[in-house]
Amino acid sequence: MLNLAIVLSENAQRFPDRTAVICDDRKLSYAELETITNRMANSLTHLGVHPGQKVLLMLPNIPEFVIAYFGVLKPGGVVVPINVLYKAREIEFLLTDSEAVALIACTEFLAEALEAYRNVETCQHLILVDFPKEPPAIGDAGVHRFADLIRTGSGDFEVVAMSPDDTAVIGYTSGTTGKPKGAELSHFNLFYQCRVLPELTGEPRQPGEVRMAVLPLFHSFGQSCVMNTVLALGSTMTCMVRFDPAKALEMIARDKVTHFAAVPTMYLQMINHPDRSKYDLSSLRMCGSGGAPIPLETLESWKRHYGSQIQEGYGLTETSPTATWSQGPVKPKFGSCGKPIWGCQIKIVDDSGNALPPGKEGEVLIRGVNVMKGYYKQPEATAQILKNGWFYSGDIGKLDEEGYLYIVGRKKDMILRGGFNIYPREIEELLYEHPAVAEAAVVGVKHEELGEEVKAVVFLKPGCKVTEKDLQAYCKERIAAFKYPRIVEIRDKPLPKGPSAKILKRELIDEHERARTATAH
Repeated sequence: MLNLAIVLSENAQRFPDRTAVICDDRKLSYAELETITNRMANSLTHLGVHPGQKVLLMLPNIPEFVIAYFGVLKPGGVVVPINVLYKAREIEFLLTDSEAVALIACTEFLAEALEAYRNVETCQHLILVDFPKEPPAIGDAGVHRFADLIRTGSGDFEVVAMSPDDTAVIGYTSGTTGKPKGAELSHFNLFYQCRVLPELTGEPRQPGEVRMAVLPLFHSFGQSCVMNTVLALGSTMTCMVRFDPAKALEMIARDKVTHFAAVPTMYLQMINHPDRSKYDLSSLRMCGSGGAPIPLETLESWKRHYGSQIQEGYGLTETSPTATWSQGPVKPKFGSCGKPIWGCQIKIVDDSGNALPPGKEGEVLIRGVNVMKGYYKQPEATAQILKNGWFYSGDIGKLDEEGYLYIVGRKKDMILRGGFNIYPREIEELLYEHPAVAEAAVVGVKHEELGEEVKAVVFLKPGCKVTEKDLQAYCKERIAAFKYPRIVEIRDKPLPKGPSAKILKRELIDEHERARTATAH
């Protein structure tokens, strides 16, 4: 029997006085965190949350996320973490689709959460966290204060024994190709990632490890690779409510952060911040990147400035999330996201499903202990993506002779221009090498004759000047004629990003299409 919540309970016994969570001036020891989550587990049980029932969490990176997460898991509930930027309509869909019986949200998102709660009859409870302020008086039945549940619940709780294959978390995908789908991750999927895998990598651990949570905890990267791993290893997590490059630099220096995980745009913003030299980052021992391919220029700049190499990994929500990593006995290679983790296999196939040799680009397939059970209540969608035990990722990549994986781009992100396949990452890498470019995104936009045309959208570093024609000529000199961007747009502000700091390419495409349609009329 296995319940993921034991990673907290075990270390609360081993290291009761050790700091588990820091959030600026707030600190919780392992013993305190264990007691508070027990109180929440008892209160949720009293409200009628039974094993297998779902509870939505709509919380930023604050201690209450950790408390709610393990407070739901302990009585056997299923955690459904959702994006804090969702509007009422989106929350309603997730409440209905997941069949959630409760929604835990902070007062910052009260308007959207309350509207969704009122519109979904099957959701019986709305639990409000006093962040950033106490909630107003609400007369609806089933509305509770998070603080009251902690105050009234007992501090003792026996964790409910679950099967390793029982669902612990449902992580909803971004839904770029339609309605979001809920990836069912088992207790074993997540326990393996945070407790077993660190031992297998052979990473040396030292007292005083502090891992920083700048990635949203509602996202699988921050949730599994940071929060769960911290608590499973008995180390300390320092939380950033929302990413800000200056604040991140300050927190690393203040809390002597040893392990830092982020997405590429976060590293870029920190490297390009004008005050970066004011902060001492010498405590950093390991830096990791995932969520999107990281430009080589970013890797080299970080190493040049701080002396540490960013280790790149690869995975998806559906793989819990890590599938490959450059850690332990695997030496990092620039441009590669490492080798498959222990218990995971990777192969590259063509459109017919035939395995391709090293060096050939094709779809990345994943098989192993990290792969999800399937999409919740969607057998057809599951059957399309899980075939003969292999998960079809939709990513395009290649393996080298040593088994290192290189991601080229998304299968659906590929630009088809006049019959030629173009992968945006190749052009983005080139643009990032230009000394004036801070951010770059390459997308395919509609073209009447060619089907799609290549467009580059860039944001420049402070004080730098370059024209669209300059950047177009720069690319034209360095890549094949059919690849260089015929359209270049320089923006006066950073490119649009989602909550995990990924550049929103779909938004760039939509903006271009709206402008094109307006011009046509």
